[in-house]
Amino acid sequence: MSLENSRYIVTGAASGIGRATGRKLVAAGAEVISLDRNEPDYPVTAHYAVDLSDPASIDAVVARLAEGGPYSGLLNIAGVPGGSLPDAFVVSVNYLGLRHLTEAVEPLLAPGGNVTNVSSNGDVLWPTREDVHRELYDTAGFAEGVAWYAEGKAEGKAYNFSKEAVSYYTIRKAIEYAQKGKRINAISPGMTNTPIIGDFLKVMTEDRVERIRNLVGGFAEPDTIADALVFMASPAARFVNGQVLDVDGGLKAGMRAGDVPYPGRA
Repeated sequence: MSLENSRYIVTGAASGIGRATGRKLVAAGAEVISLDRNEPDYPVTAHYAVDLSDPASIDAVVARLAEGGPYSGLLNIAGVPGGSLPDAFVVSVNYLGLRHLTEAVEPLLAPGGNVTNVSSNGDVLWPTREDVHRELYDTAGFAEGVAWYAEGKAEGKAYNFSKEAVSYYTIRKAIEYAQKGKRINAISPGMTNTPIIGDFLKVMTEDRVERIRNLVGGFAEPDTIADALVFMASPAARFVNGQVLDVDGGLKAGMRAGDVPYPGRA
């Protein structure tokens, strides 16, 4: 697939799934603008350091992005695990920062441009608490979202809740984007061998990890998830909009079929 004359903004481009995706985009002929705390080790067109937990940092980066453009797409890949990090920080990076960046960058996207988010198969319970996610979705901006979360209305683990919010946001924005001639989708990966895999293993029971590994044939590699991300962000997916694509070896299907237990709410 050739992506010459395309320009993509990629968050988390220096490691894991983001690195694999950025490398594939560059190999396909696209320009990649990296947004990450660390600089990538492959040839990107530009790199801007950003802190997705800080709206001022995001705004500063968007001001620099506005000097370029238009852009073919924004790939929101950066994220942090739960467990050892403060819950409010996890939600700020994984959802509120993603939302803040996306809404600032959307006007910079070319006609036919797209946003592709990275959710997680930990999002599986969002339909059971849609009313809660609607409340968070309706908050006006980063600060109001932080205040809403501080009220303790969120349910479940912070990581899972943040990824549920990403999936809900993606679906809710689909028609708005279609009316603008643009697209928004998400990829929902399963367990993937990235630098933060250890954090996930610490908060999951050994039995559950082994059962997942045995049922779906192991963990994904970053390149596997990156292939799906590149497809979704490319013209090949030009009529795909508002979708959350599970790339997990069938794990979420197994949850829905009753073959795999759902993740705990607490």
